[in-house]
Amino acid sequence: MKAVSPPRTGLCPASSAACQRDSGLSNHLPAGLRHGSPRHGHMRPSSSSLNRHRMQAGNRGPGRTDSEIGSLLESGEMGVSPKAGGQPSAGAATGIRPELVAVSIVYLVQGLLGLSRLAVFVHFKDDLGLDPAAVAFYTSLSYLPWMIKPLYGFLSDTVPLFGYRRRSYLVLCGLLNCVCWLALAWTSPGVWATVTLLVLGSFSTACADVVADSIVVQLCRGEAQSKAGSLQSLCWGSAAAGSVASAYFSGSLVHDHGPRTVFAVTALFPLLVSAAAAAIPEPRVLPEGKQTLAQAQESAAVQARALWAAVRHPAIYLPTLFVFSWQATPTVETVMTFFQTKQLGFSTEYLGQIRLVGALASLAGVGVYNYGLKATPLRTIFLWTALLGTGLGFTQLILITGTNLRFGISNEVFALADTTLLTVLGQVSFMPVLVLASRLCPEGVEATLFATLMSVLNAGGFTGQALGSALTTVFGVTSDDFGHLPQLVTFVTLCTLAPLPLLRLIPPASTLAAAEEHGRKDG
Repeated sequence: MKAVSPPRTGLCPASSAACQRDSGLSNHLPAGLRHGSPRHGHMRPSSSSLNRHRMQAGNRGPGRTDSEIGSLLESGEMGVSPKAGGQPSAGAATGIRPELVAVSIVYLVQGLLGLSRLAVFVHFKDDLGLDPAAVAFYTSLSYLPWMIKPLYGFLSDTVPLFGYRRRSYLVLCGLLNCVCWLALAWTSPGVWATVTLLVLGSFSTACADVVADSIVVQLCRGEAQSKAGSLQSLCWGSAAAGSVASAYFSGSLVHDHGPRTVFAVTALFPLLVSAAAAAIPEPRVLPEGKQTLAQAQESAAVQARALWAAVRHPAIYLPTLFVFSWQATPTVETVMTFFQTKQLGFSTEYLGQIRLVGALASLAGVGVYNYGLKATPLRTIFLWTALLGTGLGFTQLILITGTNLRFGISNEVFALADTTLLTVLGQVSFMPVLVLASRLCPEGVEATLFATLMSVLNAGGFTGQALGSALTTVFGVTSDDFGHLPQLVTFVTLCTLAPLPLLRLIPPASTLAAAEEHGRKDG
């Protein structure tokens, strides 16, 4: 929904991703919109929803050939035309259907997993005694499962488990995620044991995210940008609601009971994903729930050809290059959190309050985009959010230098206000990324290609986190020495402008409009 995701809580990109949706460590916002503010919104990595009359993932037929997909992309359709007699339109998603409720629960849980984000930070900083650069590096490793999301999408599209392509994956992912959090709560893991459990949990969240993401693109196909934006907003709103709920309790729980108790409580949330899977009215792929090796190989070959035909086309890989650069700018939010706790004396409880404000602001950002900007050309949104984000990113210098105190503004009030502005703008800047990705997916490889695009986004988030960790070391900023923090923040904020020359890689509004018109005629 980096999501990111970012990873999106201690376990995935997204989110504050990847992410993000606040599913974990991933942050899908440009660096200028991330500095010093808590991760929110997982990161997914990505956000989507489902409202099909019946799941037909295992019954698509042979799919399109390379030349067919290429011609569709060349015509500007880019896979947005619905199959004849095909899927329900996005407008059908407004009804209350069990599939839609189930997928919304998946994203809600990604937001609820944000309860652990602060606990993971405290565990690394206090229990394991790591410095800012090390914390940034180890947490960035949780991006790794989000960088191979195409594998999960490929498996979901081609290899049914127990006769199902969606439900069985959700059940297993929820159970694995629960076990990882319980292990963190009941044992005393060292650095690498902690990282391993976080990566495994991130894997389970990313896999469940792919299952949900695989279906929104079927609704977005053939619909106008505004309707596609409404679908993304609905799902991101579910994740943001979960983030608000978790943020309300995160600071006080860590402050009063410590990280382990928070990990134990967090372990309960993934079970909701397993339970929600039962609500998806998905027919068995085969009556007896079995698939021969030849059938599996043929299905995999069809998926691979369709995916390769799509990703090698300029209409897809050029916008993807921009999305990567948009996410790959360095971030120093881990350092800023250290600064807030050690230099400014913010308690974990107050950090939780800041995170709550960030979650509410993220929800407000979804509303701003959905009700005011979803019909605005994507290039325009990217340009202005980057420019405004760079300007607002420099407000971190006011807090670092203490300039706010000269005007009678306390550090606590300034941090809250700064978080609100950066988060709203950051959320507005990320929603178009999701809309663009969902509209680039040809029919028949929705899960795999959308997962590929989100993996590129999360790879950018990992790159930005790793660059931030390296720059922290280069500038000599440690947990006890923040003397060069102003220079570090200045450099990183200016990096936000670096992707702007690549804006021309985004398909112009006329191309997307032609695709939408073509889709309507086919429907």
